[in-house]
Amino acid sequence: MATGTEPHSTGGGVRTRTRAAIAAPHLRTDRWWLAPAGTAAGLFAFVVYSTWRAFANADYYAAPYVSPFYSPCLAENCRTMRAGPNADLFGSWWAISPAIIILIFPLGFRLTCYYYRKAYYRSFWASPPACAVAEPHTKYSGETRFPLILQNLHRYFFYAALLVAAVLTYDTVLSFRDAHYRWGHMGLGTLVFLANIVLIWAYTLSCHSCRHIVGGKLRHFSKHPVRYRAWQFVGRLNARHMQLAWASLVSVALADFYVYLLASGVFDDPRFF
Repeated sequence: MATGTEPHSTGGGVRTRTRAAIAAPHLRTDRWWLAPAGTAAGLFAFVVYSTWRAFANADYYAAPYVSPFYSPCLAENCRTMRAGPNADLFGSWWAISPAIIILIFPLGFRLTCYYYRKAYYRSFWASPPACAVAEPHTKYSGETRFPLILQNLHRYFFYAALLVAAVLTYDTVLSFRDAHYRWGHMGLGTLVFLANIVLIWAYTLSCHSCRHIVGGKLRHFSKHPVRYRAWQFVGRLNARHMQLAWASLVSVALADFYVYLLASGVFDDPRFF
């Protein structure tokens, strides 16, 4: 006797012969689409903003602050920053924005991050869009084919992200100067940079690759007490990896926007001392 859930005769994915032929695409009654839609909106907003700022090639330095999107500045056409992160590794032949050179590494780190994979797989590719909601794809090859096989570069992007975080730490130290490069001063921008670098380091160290590097491949934690404590610390950060990913994404955009407002003359940096 027919029950209405006989196996599908054709189709792929969840509509194969081995699955019950339930007509409804899913049985969830809550607003499950809010989470992927919100994630897509947030990521899309950051992509639009960062693309605009990366190609602007202007308003990225207001002494003593340099935008995190442009640091370190590796092109010859960079603004001269006194004691700042100028390297001039790329000569006069590099004509476009110097931000393009360095943004590859932090963006590569975030794109291959385990949390961000989940975020944009669900929000942009609907793979799957939510728990107990079928994805529209009929085949699944995992991360074994191009371009997703590039996700395996995450550990190497992690090493690059450490270097970028170190440079941004240096920029934060330089923010304790005034507009005339005198030390012992602090402005609102200093607090913005301090908050940003704390979140950047917290997100970077909460990375799953960092947790494996610190405590992986050990047979006995008792023989490695220092690494065990470090592994516990990174593990606590890792439990907040999603929150740190979003907080650091917002903070780096706000730090760049603050420098943009200063450099474009919207207002002067309020000084505390």
